[in-house]
Amino acid sequence: MPDRFLTGRRRRTRRRGLPVVLAAAALLPAACGDTAVQVPVPGPDAATARLCDGLRLPEKVHGLSRRDTSPDSALTAAWGSPAIALRCGVPRPAALHPASQLVTINGIDWFGQPVDRPVTFTAVARQAYVEVTVPAKYTPPGDVLIELGTAIRATIPPKPEGQI
Repeated sequence: MPDRFLTGRRRRTRRRGLPVVLAAAALLPAACGDTAVQVPVPGPDAATARLCDGLRLPEKVHGLSRRDTSPDSALTAAWGSPAIALRCGVPRPAALHPASQLVTINGIDWFGQPVDRPVTFTAVARQAYVEVTVPAKYTPPGDVLIELGTAIRATIPPKPEGQI
């Protein structure tokens, strides 16, 4: 009789504990931001891709840890949730023209879009365009651009004077 009692008790304990374990396991990836961030991969020419490949980005931006991107590419990076996303080797922004308003932060000229409330910033006047998307949650976005600008300035040479 005691053996049946113990067997029944173990089953009850397992049943009670199983939902808690499953619920905790389901929440873990969401809390940690383990899922890869969907970031479209640009298609630069070979010379631009080589420049972008040399870009050494920080493990943390704005205090946020780096995340995997999908598809996996050396041309993309992401940090935090919602994700700050970077794409190196993007085409020149269609709205960029010689009279466009640029913001210069630590030697990097940035073109913000949309103009009235930018969330996407492109480093211009460099031999490769680097696009950074900063969700509205992270204000001011200039803090993020300062941190990423260091790597861009060290890796992507400027274009000749007067070219954007």
